[in-house]
Amino acid sequence: MSDKPSDRPADPTVQAAGRRGFIRTVGAAGIAAGLGPYIITRRAHAATRTLKILQWSHFVPAYDTWFDNTYTKEWGQKNDTEVIVDHVGITALNSRAAAEVSAQQGHDLFMFLWPPPSYENQVIDHKEIYDEVARKHGKPVDLAVKSTYNPLTKKYFAFSDSFVPDPVNYRIDLWSEQGMPHGPVSWDDVRRVGRAIKQKHNIPVGVGMSSELDSAMAMRTILYAFGGEVQNAAGVIGLKSKGTLDAVKFAKALYQETMTPEVMAWDASSNNRAMLAGKSSLVLNAISVTREAEDKKLPIADQIGLTKALRGEKRAIGLEHVMDCYVIWKFAQNQEGAKKFLVDYIDNFHSGFVASKYYNFPCFASTVPDLKKLLAEDPHKPSGKYLVLADVLDWATNVGYPGYANAAIDEIFGTWVINTMFAKAATGTLSPEDAIAEADGRARQIFAKWHEKNLV
Repeated sequence: MSDKPSDRPADPTVQAAGRRGFIRTVGAAGIAAGLGPYIITRRAHAATRTLKILQWSHFVPAYDTWFDNTYTKEWGQKNDTEVIVDHVGITALNSRAAAEVSAQQGHDLFMFLWPPPSYENQVIDHKEIYDEVARKHGKPVDLAVKSTYNPLTKKYFAFSDSFVPDPVNYRIDLWSEQGMPHGPVSWDDVRRVGRAIKQKHNIPVGVGMSSELDSAMAMRTILYAFGGEVQNAAGVIGLKSKGTLDAVKFAKALYQETMTPEVMAWDASSNNRAMLAGKSSLVLNAISVTREAEDKKLPIADQIGLTKALRGEKRAIGLEHVMDCYVIWKFAQNQEGAKKFLVDYIDNFHSGFVASKYYNFPCFASTVPDLKKLLAEDPHKPSGKYLVLADVLDWATNVGYPGYANAAIDEIFGTWVINTMFAKAATGTLSPEDAIAEADGRARQIFAKWHEKNLV
């Protein structure tokens, strides 16, 4: 990734004049709040402003409880703003965004769970938000920049506050029987040991291959681990390669030897349910699996272990599970309030990390300086299992790796081109070679479309 100033948010040495301008814009209400509760208690009338936020229904309900009932209420009081938070399920995010853009009205802040570069022309440039946060908390992690910046247009089409690691969740008891109590290290381990567990216990591996988010992440994890890629670092399509063929052939064998047809029809919570019901020996998922087991005191809770990204023929790599990407629409009625909300939220991100039960990881690392300590001290068994996430930035990457997320990558992701490629090969609908050729043709059409729009 380029380190040119135009490619990155400003360092803490960002120009003072621009900083003062931003603070004047978003800080007026904060100055009033700084005068203390005297001003707030004297107000007998309703808040003078409204801030509308849309985001998903979090897989860790405690986070929504904190965000909706504590954080936004306190922020609203301090900033003389009524904050309205609406939630939708994962599958409704795209349709809701499209509806708001079509109507040119909706929420002031809209949170996606993946990079939304296809909406670049409908959103503000979020650079000033990044610059102000970077001034206070240092540079964002590369994962955030790669997921929200277009190096062609030099525009930040979103702002990412956090990402969610995507470790391997495995059954400690089943893997211990096979001599691997600490779980797999490689994808070959998953195929070999997963096959043995399925033969002995009739409990399959659970790696989704359907048209949904978790499957999209899992298939890209295998693709990248075996040396495949949708595009190269320069944003040039490169799906048709030996690495892709190796990945697709492996996934076909993994499916046929260790899984069942159920994974072809999974939704985004199917892998959670399979693991918690004792019907899978291994899944790729965020820690919503382990947290739900712990919160509900399920017997299986102590038997779910975590490992970091697995090694393929080329590398050990994984995707972020979801990438929180906030956008401020150009038609948002309270753009300045939305900007200030994001800046202030990062100031308070440590509380958000704790409220999410360590599900939401910071895009500004300095906001959770005790991250490793908190992971190590988590009281649930087996002791220390969450420590595998401490070095997540060493193995987690973005949609669009090794390049940036862009509009073509976004459409390929959202229309499940990669998922379909793997699924058709795995089920024998097409040969691996033909499945790749079909996906490559579709991907090239999509890239050509966005080249014409000058966004790729």
